[in-house]
Amino acid sequence: MTIRVGLKAPDFSLPDQNGKVHKLSTYKGKWVLLYFYPKDDTPGCTIEACTIRDQFQDFKKIKAVVLGVSKDSVESHKKFADTYKLPFTILSDEDKKIIKKYGVWGEKILYGKKYVGVNRTSFLIGPDGKVKKVYQNVKPPKHAEEVLRDIKEKEKIDVKAKSKRQK
Repeated sequence: MTIRVGLKAPDFSLPDQNGKVHKLSTYKGKWVLLYFYPKDDTPGCTIEACTIRDQFQDFKKIKAVVLGVSKDSVESHKKFADTYKLPFTILSDEDKKIIKKYGVWGEKILYGKKYVGVNRTSFLIGPDGKVKKVYQNVKPPKHAEEVLRDIKEKEKIDVKAKSKRQK
């Protein structure tokens, strides 16, 4: 399945770092950054998570939800979240069902060696439950800033469209 802009984001139920189950549909009416990352406590994933952590108040101000997803266990996520004081939800998809549903499981190359794993990809899901943007080959240090900018820009466009319809 290919997730594209304009399509309804597939719903799911996954446990977070505390074992609490989250469903995507619970967040309808809010912006959601659904970001998939390869592995807890690795350099790029830690940079990405900490950058989101450092800008988390900005996500809260615009009532946006952040959901990180990897194939690591709930226990691994708990340690990762506690170590880096991550204030957002990290979901465990050990069987890779959602990772595969969103099309982020695939071939990768590291130091010239091919292997299969999670490709660092994010989905910006709008309040209507539809995918507004797909971020591929995410650059961890700049990702949070990019998403916040995109949400603000898309909100401006939505406000303008609503105002035109009301005239």
